[in-house]
Amino acid sequence: MPKVLIIYTGGTIGMITDVETGSLTSVDFDVIDKHVPELKRLNIEIDTHCFAKPVDSSEINSEHWIQIADVIESNYDQYDGFVILHGSDTMSYTASALSFMLEGLSKPVLLTGSQLPIGTIRTDGKENIITALQIACDKDASGKPRIQEVAIYFEYYLYRGNRSTKDSANLFKAFRSPNLAPLAVAGVDIDYKSHRHSEEVAGNLTIHRGVSNRIALIKLFPGMNMQILSSAFDREHVDGIVMETFGSGNAPTDEYFQELCTNFTAEGGLILNITQCASGKVQQGKYATSEFFAQAGIISGADMTTEAAVTKMMHLLGNYSIDAVRSLMRENLRGELTD
Repeated sequence: MPKVLIIYTGGTIGMITDVETGSLTSVDFDVIDKHVPELKRLNIEIDTHCFAKPVDSSEINSEHWIQIADVIESNYDQYDGFVILHGSDTMSYTASALSFMLEGLSKPVLLTGSQLPIGTIRTDGKENIITALQIACDKDASGKPRIQEVAIYFEYYLYRGNRSTKDSANLFKAFRSPNLAPLAVAGVDIDYKSHRHSEEVAGNLTIHRGVSNRIALIKLFPGMNMQILSSAFDREHVDGIVMETFGSGNAPTDEYFQELCTNFTAEGGLILNITQCASGKVQQGKYATSEFFAQAGIISGADMTTEAAVTKMMHLLGNYSIDAVRSLMRENLRGELTD
């Protein structure tokens, strides 16, 4: 019988209504089958690990990512797969971060959650948990796991974790993967697609615990007062900047802005250029308004999501020298960008 460990971090999925007060309270996931009795019908041995105090997804930080990675590492050999129950608001950040932290992963690590609490009649949480558990156990004809990476399962779709982004605050189909097709679609059968994680798994699982928060995220907009960006370009406090630009990687040709960028990179800082568009990629130099970026040593983020760009930079700056980071940011480490 396959074994799966459910790691409950918090979030909407783990809430039920207190019959006396009417307020939402956290589920005791040690007895989750009381709330999802269908789990008893699955031919799966299920264990649970719960955070001592459930964390709302808006409160998630790098310490929680490390905590999740530690649980996976310490239980890696005992389970066929892992299902992480997580609030949906920052799920794509956690999935992206874990994809970089867990090197050599050869088992499924699936994040899921819900838009409605598991204690409500119309909850989407039950289907999400049940199907995520099934995917976590599925093997191919050779006996290897169908999924050997960090992924998000939500409302019938399985997405690569570092290619996902939350798309809706009120629809059950809350996530999308703008530049990569789903890894699987759950209908009458679970239809697994042919593309897989590009990393060749070799050796044992390695956990990278270094995470740097010395980065900034900037979203440009027309008519922006560039003077207010000076603190984000302060090398005393910032090592890297993820910059969301227009279209295929374009920005205003503002002299002060260009001076900020030039001085920052000259002082050893790292700037990554990603697009604000819902899909597509950065192509620096395609238009005159992006030629400056290449000249200033600004790196193209290709078609990375914001979540992947931010967590990749946090991961790299926390584990490697700035020179190594400059090179590794361009590489496809965990299937996060299209070569």
